[in-house]
Amino acid sequence: MTTAEVGVVPDAATIEQIARDVLAEHPPASTPITHLMGAWYDAGLTWVYFPRGFGGLDAPRSLQPLANRLMREAGGPEPRTVNTIGYGIVAGTIRRYATPELASRLLRPLATGEEKWCQLFSEPGAGSDLAGLTTRAVRDGDGWRITGQKVWNSLAHQSRWAILLARTDPDVPKHKGLTYFILDMQTPGVTVRPLRQLTGRAQFNEVFLDEVYLPDTQRFGDVGAGWIVANSTLGDERTSLGDRVSARGSGAIGDALALWAEKPENHSPILREQLTRLWIRAEAHRLTSDRARVAATMGVQGPESAITKLVGSELTQQIYEYCIELLGPEGTLIDTYSPEAPDDESGPTAIQRKYLRSRATTIEGGTSEILRNVIGERVLKLPQELRADKGIPWRDVPR
Repeated sequence: MTTAEVGVVPDAATIEQIARDVLAEHPPASTPITHLMGAWYDAGLTWVYFPRGFGGLDAPRSLQPLANRLMREAGGPEPRTVNTIGYGIVAGTIRRYATPELASRLLRPLATGEEKWCQLFSEPGAGSDLAGLTTRAVRDGDGWRITGQKVWNSLAHQSRWAILLARTDPDVPKHKGLTYFILDMQTPGVTVRPLRQLTGRAQFNEVFLDEVYLPDTQRFGDVGAGWIVANSTLGDERTSLGDRVSARGSGAIGDALALWAEKPENHSPILREQLTRLWIRAEAHRLTSDRARVAATMGVQGPESAITKLVGSELTQQIYEYCIELLGPEGTLIDTYSPEAPDDESGPTAIQRKYLRSRATTIEGGTSEILRNVIGERVLKLPQELRADKGIPWRDVPR
């Protein structure tokens, strides 16, 4: 297998050659997914911009879409779907904050999908106001005892590991008393309860932590610096889609176009105009997402990630609302709410299920209200909202 010469920054031709060599030796059609993704990791193609030996080649981030595309064209998976939260949210934090030994232990099984990850941040009383969380971490010898409740934890029921934000100092303002940990979900005291969604599926969970012991080696960053580490993670979450720029006419708008072609009997001039306007907006959003990806490759933290998330989530809802309108009375039908139904978006009522699922897009990954605050305060430099708890020790904040 051809590999990039150490000390030389790989170019597109080198990445392509390495990828084609891996795919020739491990044909996706006949290679178990864990073996395929393990070979991908060992070749440095999982995150080409990571250091060598950690799933990368020290290459420019702009070359990651090339590697991902070659995998898809060969019949393999979109890499991030193998371990959605692990790839898009957790891996960058591991790279930045874990020791080399721990990073080596965690990254490869994350990349192969053998060890799934989830995110234990939000709580029943601390979602949009994440820094107001109440889960406590108390020193216990060389480790910590964690007690609290988390909620809306995607894929927690399938995960081996979690990233966890807990309060270690209640006597300082809320943003300063947090510490960031990783948690083995098999640790005694961890209870996961699935939450049934509007679609009938159970992809989200609530997680209860009852005196869970964590060694201090599973702490990322300094004690009390969890807010800094968490913002690093949240930044990765908002920009992770930059490595996969959708093709023109794909995604939600692709569903609307396909439905228009399937239902000529439901056409009308008004629905035609609405679809045209939605396509124009979807294309503008796609191009803006491409700009965000380019900005990320240059190390420029611009407003595009917050803008694309805000616009994309609301546009997705509007597209599926249009689809339901195009379906007419058929749009009120859905196949089953059985927990045993396939956990995907296929089937005769896939559009109806996607419509129901789209209601979550303006909540997950940052609510639209919070994103508007981010854009207003940090991009447009508008006056900040009044915060009654600013500078007050968390212990004294009314709850």
